[in-house]
Amino acid sequence: MYDYDLFVIGGGSGGVRCARVAAGHGARVAIAEARHWGGTCVNIGCVPKKLLVQAAEYGAFARDSRGFGWSATEPMHDWAALIASKDAEIARLNTLYVKLLEGSGVTLFNAHASFLDPHTLLVGEQRITAARIVIAVGGQPTRLAIEGAELGVVSDDAFYLPSLPPRVVIIGGGYIAVEFAGIFRGLGAQVDLVFRQELPLRGFDDDIRIALAEALADQGIRVHAGVSPVRVEAALDGGRHVALSDGRTLKADLVFFATGRAPLTTALALERAGIATQPDGAVTVTPDHATTQPNVFAIGDCANKLNLTPVAIAEGHRLADQLFSSDIKRDWSFSPVPTAVFCVPQVATCGLTEAQAAARGPADIYVARFTPMRHVLSGRHRKTLMKLVVDQASQRVTGAHMIGDDAAEMMQMVGVAMVAGATKQDFDRTIGIHPTSAEEWVTLRTRTRVAGG
Repeated sequence: MYDYDLFVIGGGSGGVRCARVAAGHGARVAIAEARHWGGTCVNIGCVPKKLLVQAAEYGAFARDSRGFGWSATEPMHDWAALIASKDAEIARLNTLYVKLLEGSGVTLFNAHASFLDPHTLLVGEQRITAARIVIAVGGQPTRLAIEGAELGVVSDDAFYLPSLPPRVVIIGGGYIAVEFAGIFRGLGAQVDLVFRQELPLRGFDDDIRIALAEALADQGIRVHAGVSPVRVEAALDGGRHVALSDGRTLKADLVFFATGRAPLTTALALERAGIATQPDGAVTVTPDHATTQPNVFAIGDCANKLNLTPVAIAEGHRLADQLFSSDIKRDWSFSPVPTAVFCVPQVATCGLTEAQAAARGPADIYVARFTPMRHVLSGRHRKTLMKLVVDQASQRVTGAHMIGDDAAEMMQMVGVAMVAGATKQDFDRTIGIHPTSAEEWVTLRTRTRVAGG
């Protein structure tokens, strides 16, 4: 009756996983991608961003080495060489995604897909029907609606700059903003970071936000908190002028808008299929990812639930099992979800903030702040902060937060313990690995304060 049992719109991480698993269950599956296989994360998101972060840190490592007896000269960076290496790795990953899909028996379309009705798509110039359709188109970066916004770039553009701009003004205080602030500053640019909140990373634990603000300043990033840009103008020298709400003007060679993302749904013609959306463009879905059309589903950032690549992958895998397998019942924990911000230094978190925990009842708070061993000799002003939030009644660890070296690597395993329901006593009776920063998770014996209640 239909050309395919399942058609997936979007070749990002979530869509690819859904397509492959469904094909593995015996379904006839096709997938369309109009831009690049692997989606945002692989091409213009997590993967290239972390490569740039690592590049930015090498210069600081070289300077750190002097404290350990190395006679390192002042490092010089080649932006073009970095971008070429990054592009080669992304090209390799693109090819890998295509091979994985083809090896699974999925039919690929390098074309844009939009709806004609709930079961029919226009894929390029072809009309294709499918019993079930999954929308997995992700999101896109947004600019502020201010005069001259078109003179700035967004994160999609930043990965393809021909050279390192000497002066960068980054607008925004979220994870993309602080990550790119560390990248550009670490590679030698002057960086101004502008955001309207008093602290960066709105929604994160306040102790982490305060520590990050200090760390940004320690790197020489010029932080402008509590102000907003009102206008961007082209300068006579080819640069940019950014007028702020407090009357000041910042000069830049590059203005970077890191002011949020929006679901990439406007070109799907969802109205033709009777698929409802939220005011921000996100597809309206049930807990089982179904849209207002029972045969159409949406996963990942375009549904705007928890916008993380591993979450989209888990949603895609679970949905494929749900639709095409009667005996395989995998599940994932979507609360708590460990996550990280690859700023400098890294931020990682899992579970409730102190404020969220306090709103539910009394919580025991444990905080440690120290200089990690490496920086005792490097001389770099780099502090680590680690924090546990513990429900006082049950003694379950309901929140873990960290800023410091290797925070993301540690938080993955802390997340395992939290998903398993570990208590503070379980942490306490675990032997630490010495000497590491990680052992602090199991040696936080003295309660710092009680929150809530």
